[in-house]
Amino acid sequence: MAANPSRLAWLDALRGVAALGVALHHGAWTFVPEFWAGVDGKVDVGTWGVFAFFLVSGYIIPASLERRGDLRAFWTGRAFRLLPLLLTALALALLLAYAGAFVPSPGLDRRPLALVALGNLTMLQELLGLPAVIGVMWTLSYEMAFYLMVAGLFAVRQAHRPAPIAVVLALAAVPLGLLLPRATINGRAGAAALVLAVAVVLAVVASAGPYGVIRRAAAMTGGLLGLALVVLGSRGGAGQGLVIAAMMFAGTAVYRAERGAIRWRTAAAALSAVLTCAVIAENDPTHTVAIVLAAACFLAAFALRGRAFPRWLTHLGVISFSLYLLHPLLLRIAPNLPLFFLATVALGHVTYRLVEVPGQRLGRRLSGRSGAHDGARGPTVGGWARS
Repeated sequence: MAANPSRLAWLDALRGVAALGVALHHGAWTFVPEFWAGVDGKVDVGTWGVFAFFLVSGYIIPASLERRGDLRAFWTGRAFRLLPLLLTALALALLLAYAGAFVPSPGLDRRPLALVALGNLTMLQELLGLPAVIGVMWTLSYEMAFYLMVAGLFAVRQAHRPAPIAVVLALAAVPLGLLLPRATINGRAGAAALVLAVAVVLAVVASAGPYGVIRRAAAMTGGLLGLALVVLGSRGGAGQGLVIAAMMFAGTAVYRAERGAIRWRTAAAALSAVLTCAVIAENDPTHTVAIVLAAACFLAAFALRGRAFPRWLTHLGVISFSLYLLHPLLLRIAPNLPLFFLATVALGHVTYRLVEVPGQRLGRRLSGRSGAHDGARGPTVGGWARS
């Protein structure tokens, strides 16, 4: 079998396995719930998959921003990397829901349509206390908050300090998790959700503008908004939100250590601190095991970064965003677990070719990148950082 020699093949391999892990979690609860209850009682495979994605995003997103060296190119790339597939998935979900073949997240009909649409299209619905059309979109909200924070740090030239940032966020997760055990921005905070969503959009647009002072101020504002949303909007409380953010910055610390910007012992100390605080902040042992296992798998894949990986495995990573976002749409259509997996992979391959690749190409043209091929072999949301 041909192997992939790409320098980032290890990331693709990890993302592919993580995406299938999340799909397995949902598929097994649908098709073999009695068996899966025993597995889930020991380790939450879905949590393992999303935390593996968070670490991958932490590793690659800052590298993607710095490679561009420009916030406008970064946000353009993000938009055309994520929105084409997101719009396609939302349209398919609504069509299937109309046909009775998909059940959207509850509460969609109890909130103003324009507000729900704004939340889902900005991918911040989870942190704004708004219902998602597709349940798995909750992770995209944390990814978006991380983008905002990274862009803010880049604008003030502090992006080289991921280790202390990860530690501070992790340490804050423990007391704030006790003080704010539930989301402050919740289903009753419609006005706050609207103001925050519009503020984020304006901050992103202004940070991609031509005026240096305004661009820097907007990026800083966006970063603070991202942090505020993680603290106040996390459904599991401030502790959960800060642990997720800290985990992503721990992934960045590994990237910095690999590049020689910080010492390996500094990155190791940051990751250890994050995992320790995650264990303390989490009150579900199955989630704790999953988070620690996700970090172990990330480090194991990183240790194998010089090795070749099978092409089929890295291809699963390339199409992982499609696999992750679209697999819930097939849960009520597929007759059993094996066919569910086959249909998920087939649909993911088709949407990657027909939706994701054209969107990435257009994004590269608009951001002035000529001929770069990041869309096919480098990573990104939920670990879909590639473009």
